[in-house]
Amino acid sequence: MRVITWWLSAMLTLLVMPVWADDLSAQLNQFFKARDPLHAVGMNVVVRTPEQQWPTCAAPQFSLPGNSRLWGMMSIAATCDRERRFLQVEVQVTGEYVVVNRQILRGTTLTASDVLVKQGRLDTLPARAVLDPQQITEAVSVRDLMPDQPLTLSMVRQPWRVKAGQPVMVIAQGDGFNVSSEGRALNNATAAQRVRVRMGNGQIVSGNVGADGNILISL
Repeated sequence: MRVITWWLSAMLTLLVMPVWADDLSAQLNQFFKARDPLHAVGMNVVVRTPEQQWPTCAAPQFSLPGNSRLWGMMSIAATCDRERRFLQVEVQVTGEYVVVNRQILRGTTLTASDVLVKQGRLDTLPARAVLDPQQITEAVSVRDLMPDQPLTLSMVRQPWRVKAGQPVMVIAQGDGFNVSSEGRALNNATAAQRVRVRMGNGQIVSGNVGADGNILISL
């Protein structure tokens, strides 16, 4: 009798596990697609943790650390009441990314004709990969680039909005006042970066570079 009971229990487990596997996979896909709706269409989540270590309830609550990346291999917490288990998942994403279409020498200003948009696995690309050509419009390469090489933001910098030695207008703004005066930049900087400026009286101040090239100081 015990043998028959064990056999029936085992058969029921085998019948239920594939359904539960599909359900857990569907829940994880839903969780990650809601987290990154921009790439939801090309996303697929694969559970790498063995089934014996999966959560025991039918609808676990999922959570990730605040600094988790969007794709690739990661660990996600699945909580059932007071029991928490960690699942290793692979978030696979297919989408568009940017490559250079010719050899680019260091210091070259990139144009639309220098890049191509390709389709492929985004989760296997290097960190900070460029997904939109607009991200690198007029950007300057900081290293030599080879044809068909995926671009990353670490390979380029934005063009200098202010250069060392350039005359600049410094605008100091505060509660109810706005004062402007000319100075000379002491370092190169892109828009929104910090720059040091020597004023006409010799005083050195620091501020952020505005889109128009003016130096903005908040008091």
